[in-house]
Amino acid sequence: MRLPIDDLLPAIVETAGKSKYLVIEAPPGAGKTTRVPPALLPFGDVVVLEPRRLAARMAARRVASELGERAGETAGYQVRFEDVTGPRTRLRFLTEGVLTRRLLSDPKLRGVATVVLDEFHERHLDTDLALALVKRLEQRIVVMSATLDAAPIAKFLGDCPILRSEGKLFPLRIDYTPHSAAPLEEQIATALERLIKEGLDGDVLVFLPGAAEIRRAARAIERFGLLVLPLHGDLSPADQDRAVAPADRRKVILSTNVAESSITVEGVTAVIDSGLARVAVDSPWTGLPSLNVQRVSQASATQRAGRAGRTAPGRVIRLYTAEDFHRRPAAEAPEIRRRELSHIALELRAMGVASIEWLEAPPEAAWRAANALLDRIGATKEMAALPLAPRLAKIVTESARLGAFDKGCAAAAVLSTGERGSADLLSLIDAEWQPQTKRVYDQLRRSAPGRGDRGGDAELLRAVLAAFPDRVARHRRDGELLLSSGGSAKFPGCRWDFLIAIDIEERREHGLPMVRLAAPIEPEWLLDRATESSRLEWNRAAERVDRVTSLMYDQLAIEETRAPAAASEEASALLAAKAAEADIGRFADRDELEQLRARALFAGIEIDVGAALIRLCQGRTSFAELSGLLGELRPPRIDQIAPERLKLPGGRQVKVHYEAGKPPWIESRLQDFFGMKETPRIGGTNVVVHLLAPNHRPVQVTSDLAGFWERLYPQVRRELSRRYPKHKWPEKP
Repeated sequence: MRLPIDDLLPAIVETAGKSKYLVIEAPPGAGKTTRVPPALLPFGDVVVLEPRRLAARMAARRVASELGERAGETAGYQVRFEDVTGPRTRLRFLTEGVLTRRLLSDPKLRGVATVVLDEFHERHLDTDLALALVKRLEQRIVVMSATLDAAPIAKFLGDCPILRSEGKLFPLRIDYTPHSAAPLEEQIATALERLIKEGLDGDVLVFLPGAAEIRRAARAIERFGLLVLPLHGDLSPADQDRAVAPADRRKVILSTNVAESSITVEGVTAVIDSGLARVAVDSPWTGLPSLNVQRVSQASATQRAGRAGRTAPGRVIRLYTAEDFHRRPAAEAPEIRRRELSHIALELRAMGVASIEWLEAPPEAAWRAANALLDRIGATKEMAALPLAPRLAKIVTESARLGAFDKGCAAAAVLSTGERGSADLLSLIDAEWQPQTKRVYDQLRRSAPGRGDRGGDAELLRAVLAAFPDRVARHRRDGELLLSSGGSAKFPGCRWDFLIAIDIEERREHGLPMVRLAAPIEPEWLLDRATESSRLEWNRAAERVDRVTSLMYDQLAIEETRAPAAASEEASALLAAKAAEADIGRFADRDELEQLRARALFAGIEIDVGAALIRLCQGRTSFAELSGLLGELRPPRIDQIAPERLKLPGGRQVKVHYEAGKPPWIESRLQDFFGMKETPRIGGTNVVVHLLAPNHRPVQVTSDLAGFWERLYPQVRRELSRRYPKHKWPEKP
């Protein structure tokens, strides 16, 4: 069968013979994946990098079929844990991680003449890495894409040639649907029924997020009597081939986004687009990859729609509104901007590549974080050879070293596939697994370097700790955890004192994060990474400064001892701060303090209570030791400027009273002032004198003592002589 790309093949071969680099832009269905790589074989062996395992398998089988062979002869494929190649294989379809691991063992890609990067527009992280790595070598590079702004990549490749295949797209009628609360499978059934009523002519391609949604949709549409065929990566090769092969009756292909651009399905004239796909994301806590359902971009939706118009006018039903479509991003952001980068940092380390030229450099913060993680877990070249995220590779290599290889493979398998059912990792390992987890476990045991299996749970948990050293937690009470990274989390029913919080989920209601998966550890395992620190802390009950000595693992205290602190500047400062927060009356008589403040105000002197507390706290560590605050507060010259007492002629000392906004005053019996002709003065201000009778009741209040003796005393004398005849009342006092 002739494909649109065939017309461009002579130009591709000619250009490839003249230029080391070439960019090819061709729409989905043009045939570039299966026709361009074989055309390049005259130059030597070809490696094709595919973004998905299903695409690699099906492309290899398709090319082999067109050559009249079986996969594994001239054309073969290598994907994670699966190698269908042989000694005669010259054209290899590889998934992204496989190429990187081959570069680890064969840095020069010996025997390979051309590397083809297919579906480059998806900008997977490993594709960007492969481009950067292969560009350093001698091989020819051909970049192929369905939708790509070719100028940046061509410029990166030295302003290389760009060849375009326009393809052929028949008119499309695109309908949108209102928002519906119905299950997705029912929406698909409704859309399919609509197409049938309109007079469906051809096959229908339905885009769904994943295998689970495909199974539900298949049950929902079986009533229509059409041939329903699934298409996703977990199917057998025979079932995958059935989905794309011609059939003797109309069929409905229920596919993941693999049919968006990687796989061509012949005979399709209608597309039902859920607008959803499972997209690789990384857990913000574990850093491990997972697949989340997300809305596809406008570019992806356009490619999906285009599948309906390759052979005839097509029909497209989008299960979302036009407004929804226009709110979507124009295209997905390259993974290098949004993914966790530790696995590519590990691969570069393992290759000894210190610096590399990127098409788009990774964000600096993410790159630093990735390398910091590798340093923390002690990443090795052995880990890079495993098809696992660095943390999981560490579990496998460390458990192998400790003699718990099988258990390490089991832990890596359940963590890599997202197996759930228990929040206890050990229980999860012992439970019944999904088939995918069992496959990964078996493949890891075959491919990873085991070293015996004498170890038990303790050795496995030590390996998990080595992989997640920054995820240690301590159970405080009632399911609340303290995290070694700082902060807290909830783990209801927690029965361990120390644990690894392997996975944590943020809560939308803004409560504490919830632990979803954990494993117990012994605190003794943390000691070789712990550091001793001490700090001063206020003991509220004892009202003193304590010295708290802690054995710290990151920000988590493993052990703590507390004792009264020795005197120091730091302890004095903390004591002073706590004293300032307390009632100042605890450290001085309140009336005396107020009087001192009034004296200082009269004298125009500012009293600094804070500074006085600091002086008072020097060499002390508790409230019980604090006394003499008034002495620290008393300014040096205040007794001269605003004396606390005055001496009267008879030798008696009387207290001087000070009040804000008033002159100072004194009081005593009238006889005590005999011999004092003038009013006493303080700071140029006459003191107000309260003259008391023998019964200590006021006789006169005056600020002019001389005037009192001259004008008022004679009358006062007569009255007092009558009332107190036994007292002496001289005429001239």
